[in-house]
Amino acid sequence: MAGGSTGVVIAAMIANGGIAILKFIGFLLTGSPSMLAETYHSISDTGNQVLLLIGIKHSQRGASRVHPFGYGKAQFFFAFLVSVLLFGVAGWESLKHGIAELQAGGHEMEAGEAEFLGFTIDIQLPIEPFWVVVAILLGAVAFETYAFLKARAELKEQMETHGWSGYRETFSRTSDLTTLTAFTEDTVALVGLLVALGGIIATRLTENPVYDSLGAVVIGILLMIFAVFLAIENKRLILGESLPEAAEDSLKDAISGHSTVTGIEDFRSMFIGSGEVLVTADVEFDGSLDTAALDEDIRQIETELQAVDKRVKIVYIEPQN
Repeated sequence: MAGGSTGVVIAAMIANGGIAILKFIGFLLTGSPSMLAETYHSISDTGNQVLLLIGIKHSQRGASRVHPFGYGKAQFFFAFLVSVLLFGVAGWESLKHGIAELQAGGHEMEAGEAEFLGFTIDIQLPIEPFWVVVAILLGAVAFETYAFLKARAELKEQMETHGWSGYRETFSRTSDLTTLTAFTEDTVALVGLLVALGGIIATRLTENPVYDSLGAVVIGILLMIFAVFLAIENKRLILGESLPEAAEDSLKDAISGHSTVTGIEDFRSMFIGSGEVLVTADVEFDGSLDTAALDEDIRQIETELQAVDKRVKIVYIEPQN
């Protein structure tokens, strides 16, 4: 799982890094509010991928005395940071800038006229700025489509592996929040690009700069909604979500089907990392078993549970009398 997630994140990071530079150049050359909002968006996306890579690397550390079940949940924590620190901040900055431009009546897109961090930048272009922005946004769409398709392929593979019916079930069931974050971010990025392109084209056709500024507002709202969505998805796993009921039932059946098992008093599961599950069970065994036979049966059950669901990494069977 980690290998697929890493490839998805690296692809998204390369795409977003290049796009951020292109968008910022477009903003400096034209002063478009939508382009600045999209620049914030792509910068946050790039930072997002960096944090996710840190989370993947941190989660691969082995178990220790302080963390006996390993560091798998690090991915959930860093994905949560992405939602709060990056997307929330980027969304707020985009929204605030768009509202300020709307209150000012919009910004006329003029070649080389842009204000950034209190500085006025004046660069003369040999062509109309509208076409510069359109070319940059279309290039960004191509980059984002590549990253989106790679993340989508990874999610599709998970859907086929676990038999999930569609994206809705996948979003609520997957523990691979790294890929989920990348996929959702790429989707939002594509929508944001289309919004920015639509606002700029509408401004061009109507000669009303309000549409460009409105595009920045929509992008900001979109990013903030995405931040809340990601935070909710991370919450369920940070708090210790169990396997779906159907998956737990399959594991219980595997235990009950063992010839020496007479009952299951308690059964629990919890995700301890991306695609990694801890299972504990209080199991009643045939009272005639001696210690050696009981230990061997427990070992066989642990092996069988890991064969039934490859996400099961740690198993504790407690024999009950």
